[in-house]
Amino acid sequence: MEKVKAKIEELLYENAPHFEIAKVLKGEIKRYFDTLEETFATSSGKDFLVKHTKKIDTILKLVYQVAHRDMFGNYAPMKNSIPLALVALGSYGREQLCVYSDIDLMIVYKDIPGYNTKEMIEKILYILWDTGLKLGHRVHTVEELYDVSKTDITIKTALIESRFIDGSHFLWTETQNALYKIRHDDPGTFIRLKLEEQAQKHKKFPLTMEPNLKEGSGGFRDANLVFWIGKILYNVDSIKDLPTDIVEEKEYRPFRIALEFLFRVRSALHLATHKKEDRLRLDLIPSLAGLLGYEESKSGHIKFAMKVTESLKTIRLYSTIWLEKLTRDYMEIPSEKRYIYPKGKDFNAMLKHLCKEAKTPYRAHPTLLKKLLDAERPERPDNRLYETIATIFYQPYAYSILSTLSYTKLLRYTIPPIKKVVDMPQFDGYHQYAVDIHSLRCVYHLEHIGEPLVLKLYETLEKEEKAMLKLVVFLHDAGKGRKRDHHLVGASLFKIFAQKLQISTPLIEMGERLIQYHTLMSNTAQREDIYNEKVIFGFASHFPIPKLLDMIYILTYADMNGVGGDIYNSFSAKLIRTLYKHSLEILGQTELLDEAAKRATKEAALKRHPAFKALKKSEQKKILQMPSNLLFLRYRPERIIDIAKKAFETEDFTYQISNEAHLTIEIIRTGSFNLSYLLGKLTNLEVVNMDISKLFNELKYFKIDFATKVGTDEVYLVEEIIADAFDPTKKSIKKVPHIEREDIDIDCEHSKTYALMHLKSKNQKGLLAYVINLFDDLGIDIVTAKVHTLKNRVRDMFLIEKNGNFCHNVEIIIEKLTTEKNEGK
Repeated sequence: MEKVKAKIEELLYENAPHFEIAKVLKGEIKRYFDTLEETFATSSGKDFLVKHTKKIDTILKLVYQVAHRDMFGNYAPMKNSIPLALVALGSYGREQLCVYSDIDLMIVYKDIPGYNTKEMIEKILYILWDTGLKLGHRVHTVEELYDVSKTDITIKTALIESRFIDGSHFLWTETQNALYKIRHDDPGTFIRLKLEEQAQKHKKFPLTMEPNLKEGSGGFRDANLVFWIGKILYNVDSIKDLPTDIVEEKEYRPFRIALEFLFRVRSALHLATHKKEDRLRLDLIPSLAGLLGYEESKSGHIKFAMKVTESLKTIRLYSTIWLEKLTRDYMEIPSEKRYIYPKGKDFNAMLKHLCKEAKTPYRAHPTLLKKLLDAERPERPDNRLYETIATIFYQPYAYSILSTLSYTKLLRYTIPPIKKVVDMPQFDGYHQYAVDIHSLRCVYHLEHIGEPLVLKLYETLEKEEKAMLKLVVFLHDAGKGRKRDHHLVGASLFKIFAQKLQISTPLIEMGERLIQYHTLMSNTAQREDIYNEKVIFGFASHFPIPKLLDMIYILTYADMNGVGGDIYNSFSAKLIRTLYKHSLEILGQTELLDEAAKRATKEAALKRHPAFKALKKSEQKKILQMPSNLLFLRYRPERIIDIAKKAFETEDFTYQISNEAHLTIEIIRTGSFNLSYLLGKLTNLEVVNMDISKLFNELKYFKIDFATKVGTDEVYLVEEIIADAFDPTKKSIKKVPHIEREDIDIDCEHSKTYALMHLKSKNQKGLLAYVINLFDDLGIDIVTAKVHTLKNRVRDMFLIEKNGNFCHNVEIIIEKLTTEKNEGK
């Protein structure tokens, strides 16, 4: 830096233009940023940020010196004589400036004739802009600071953490007087607005596996808020300086350790992405873990992610407790929220209090969180405590109890089988939350069921059955992170813990079975042909009594809702409900209904339907003679009649687009239809299901369900693609995928009418279109296709008519599917 200063002195002596000086500074800044990773490797969290802050201070001081010399030359007055000061705001003011964060600078001045302070400010800003620094700046006179602070709560927040950089100390003293006035101006309103802002940010950025380290729950803003309010009320320079009755040393130490770690994570995040980035994306974890010295392995990445989540929870816990102490004289408890307060001397008594209050949902008041942390408890749960723990799962709103224990980081202690999965990430491309948070969310959805049939089934359970199921829902993923299958490990952990809670042996056996097969229902519903007896019987054989079938349905509902996002949607709900009902039919009969019997049942229902009776006799006959069994097995009588009516009116083709919950395209056609062209053009949309059924008069019915919907303004594009699919001049978009022989599994004995092909390969654009194009060339009729993608792997199922062209040509089909890729290379 000394060489840079000397070079600038030389340029100033030569009266060099500003851009030449800025060029030197820009080169120094680039060199500095290029070596930041080396500095980071030898610095702690806050220390690195302070070093970075001081470096920026040095650059700003040089810029001030240049402007000062340029304004006055050899007759430059003392800095104190010029009514102008550079002031750091925000994270820069706190000396917590992260690498690519904006440099919040305020220039304070007095507009005194003869000093030309505005001209000097312009020189400072022009030079700074030319250096390429990412600058956020404000320019104010001292006199207007108070009025400016009244305009916006964010501005006031930035001002109260101001720090002097360079310029007139006299003016800085006046500025501090203005800041004193700002800090003491209506603290109640400031506190209320900042707490409301925090609540909104927590709602927007919950604690997922991709947390927002700055704005999210447990992030830097939570820690900042403690400091801001502490600054307003006590004018402290750090959280540690707050009175000991607010921040105890034993609390501050884990808080500071967590904060220090998160400082390092955020710095690593900026260094890895080379930009301002606050969201810890899963794809960045390997590079961040490496920067922070974690082992380059899956276990190393898991340890890193667990430490992040644990640290965020620590910040969240202590900032919640301290903020309540700081603001209790200024805030009223919102009437729409039910808080409960501490009661009982030791941990067991307090846990009984939590259970007693769980007849309705509640939140634990921060004073209760504090008492729980400090409550006396045995080193590990004893029999007396286990009796109380057992009562948790008998409460209507156990979620309130469990979430309180989670908030205070006492979940590991109270529910030992969950301890290894607390904070554990799930790198499966499916779950959005760490295992323990997912488990809590599952309990929440079990206690807030929104599906009428699921709610009805849950309400029919006995009290002991509900308690067992609630424990199952909470522990279903407790076996994750082990070498053995987590289904089996989870079942073992449940059994041992349930015995300690004195749950009866028959219920424990039911719970073990539920955990062993807790993913079976969702997997079967979304990946298999749920209209085939073999599939239904295979699923239902694991749940041989109606009570177990009811429970796995309820567990699946809670589990899928706890994942996050739109996993349990109208489409998946329908599939799971259908599987449940079909399985229930099998359990209630001694012999399986074959396809013909089911069709006969549906035909009988059709004949009784008023809408069917209103059709012409010839139309009724055509419907009953439709060759596709699938149409009768899958759809209700009303739907079959509706499809048939549209077919009666179709001369060439007709289509219908639904774009509410997800995009669905329905087509009825007589002439040539290039299905592979349609799918090829829509390859950016994920197909989840496809039905193809023969009707009558050479008509075919197609129904294609996509995972998501398209924009309202994109529907017309879909219509154009459908129209083009009937144009014989349009060629299919041929993208040749890579398919291995072991990716294909064909079962020609699937049923009397249909063969089955499973395709399990790497997910590739145009894969489904390619397969359908090949089948078209070979004259193979697909009845339905079920498409499922997980971890970048497809698990597609094709139900195919046994018309002689498929089962007689299995080897040819496999050869074409697997050799075409080599020809396309």
